[in-house]
Amino acid sequence: MATPCLPGLVIRPATDKDIDTIARYGAAIAQETEDLTLETKVITAGVSAAIADPSKARYLIAEVDGAPVGSLMLQKEWSDWRNAEYWWIHSVYVVHDHRGTGTFKAMYEYVEKEAREAGAAGLKLYTETTNERAQKAYTKMGMENHALVFENVWLKH
Repeated sequence: MATPCLPGLVIRPATDKDIDTIARYGAAIAQETEDLTLETKVITAGVSAAIADPSKARYLIAEVDGAPVGSLMLQKEWSDWRNAEYWWIHSVYVVHDHRGTGTFKAMYEYVEKEAREAGAAGLKLYTETTNERAQKAYTKMGMENHALVFENVWLKH
């Protein structure tokens, strides 16, 4: 279900042909935002697992004239308070030449439309506290910062 969002830009569900691109983008996000170098085989296996089993996650690809320029991952979280799912946006990446062009906005609007049609309670995402550019982009989309994220990560790849 490819959807044109801006001239030449199409947002579509990822396929197994996108695994290497998504893994490369994921590694780039980790390096840019957390100064973290990911093992290629681990992230590639992780993306492959999600593509093979959409209950783990789904990916979207942004393309311009058939060339990938961005991606994001979606996961669902049940809310007993809302009796509905929240859709979490993760692993947002837009290639440098397309930042500030509306690529993220198009991906976000695609997700928001799908989530609303599916009866989701809303959208959530998190970003590093130092990633001010991303925070501005998310605020422009109407998102608000309502919480802190605490984590205890014991698997270090």
